Amino acid sequence: MKNKIRLRFAPSPTGPLHIGGLRTALFNYLFAKKMGGKMILRIEDTDQARFVEKSKEHIEKSLEWTGIDFDESSLKGGNYGPYKQSERKKIYDEYIEILIQKGQAYFAFDKREDLDAHRVNHEKKGKKFIYNAHNREKLDNSLTMSEGEIKKRIAEEPYVVRFKTPSEKEIRFEDVVRGKISVSSRDIDDKVLYKSDGMPTYHLANVVDDHLMEISHVVRGEEWLPSLALHVLIYKAFGWEPPEFAHLPLILKPTGKGKLSKRDGDKFGFPVYANSWKEDKVYEGFEEAGFLSEALNNYMVFLGWSNDGDKEIYSMKELIKDFSLEKINKAGAKFDPKKLLWINSQHIQKMSEGRLLNLVSKKNPKIKKEKMKKFIQLVRPRLETITFLKEAFLYLFEKPAVNKQLIEKNMSSSIEKTILDFIDSVKEDCSEELVKQSLYDCAKKNDLKFGKALGYCRLAIVGKMEGPDVIGMMMFIGIKETKERLLQSLKI
Repeated sequence: MKNKIRLRFAPSPTGPLHIGGLRTALFNYLFAKKMGGKMILRIEDTDQARFVEKSKEHIEKSLEWTGIDFDESSLKGGNYGPYKQSERKKIYDEYIEILIQKGQAYFAFDKREDLDAHRVNHEKKGKKFIYNAHNREKLDNSLTMSEGEIKKRIAEEPYVVRFKTPSEKEIRFEDVVRGKISVSSRDIDDKVLYKSDGMPTYHLANVVDDHLMEISHVVRGEEWLPSLALHVLIYKAFGWEPPEFAHLPLILKPTGKGKLSKRDGDKFGFPVYANSWKEDKVYEGFEEAGFLSEALNNYMVFLGWSNDGDKEIYSMKELIKDFSLEKINKAGAKFDPKKLLWINSQHIQKMSEGRLLNLVSKKNPKIKKEKMKKFIQLVRPRLETITFLKEAFLYLFEKPAVNKQLIEKNMSSSIEKTILDFIDSVKEDCSEELVKQSLYDCAKKNDLKFGKALGYCRLAIVGKMEGPDVIGMMMFIGIKETKERLLQSLKI
């Protein structure tokens, strides 16, 4: 392991930051902090054709909300900048020239339609077209041209620069998650390193930047695993030592079949972004849906990582202490919105009353400030999220419709007498203890089990057999309102 620990998260601003990207950032952050290293945010914005306005801001806002902090970035600065790839073009120009001079890269002038024709021709013969050592000299590139012809065509025609993949070579490397891997160069394309628009591709910019920024560990998604052999070859072509690699498993749909996408959020009814994103419609984020950032981090770490024991609820500090790259799983991790809700509820219960009150007050302006503290104390054990709480507990603010069917089902002469006696006996200025005692005494007087009396009161107050503590609800809505709801239920 290298002495200097430096990790990076390198998103492309081609859209909102998906939970898969968030998890990658989190895993990088946890390992960097555990090892006492540095965390770098690099924006990989060389693909101008796919650039999306406000994407960078969404990425930065999402990372800030989740508490993933960076030591170096385009905002914070640092000694290894610029941290936006679009500002590093002169650097890439220099390094692509080095590869060309070393004979490790070459100019290619092939037209798209010609390459498409080659692919079709190969497919007819039951073969796969690969642009590399077995056919590159038959194609339209600088490998068979004189220096004069190369210069002339560069001046007059569009071109790309391709990497010259070694022929008949076994590339061996190791991934922390996948173990030892071996790939034949026969299966690797001469990938484009420089596009016809004069910008580098991911393959070149990524390797050059990771080397120059002294990145010690590259922790990224599984989708980049097929490119790892190529990246190792590029490192070797420059004479550089590659960093250590760890490729994270996919995050799967709740069904377990296929990669989780933004459309799955719509389909299954849960967010897939940290913060909301507006496109043709507004896609709600985890923050707007009432999730705590620490709960989301806690849940995300188990999407591909496992610990040694049964512990499920973690603070960020505890995650940093327990996390290790060696415990990352190979298999895809199924996204389970119910488990996320449970973890969120556990963090709500653990949170200090002051912080929870502050968060909930900001998220729920429809609930009056003077009511909020009592409201939170009453409903806290039932909270799974922290937004739209008035809508979720509307019966605490407005009379519910009388559930005639349930009232009739639960009605009896002893219940009716108990409720009437309770209405007569309980006073508006009674304490919670006296209200409870009054209901207990009235039930006992009419040979009714106290649980039955509480159940009927719940039904009259809520409109159904659910909700927080019954006596607590009476105190919250007030004894006057409680009596009105009880009388209303008796009049059906």
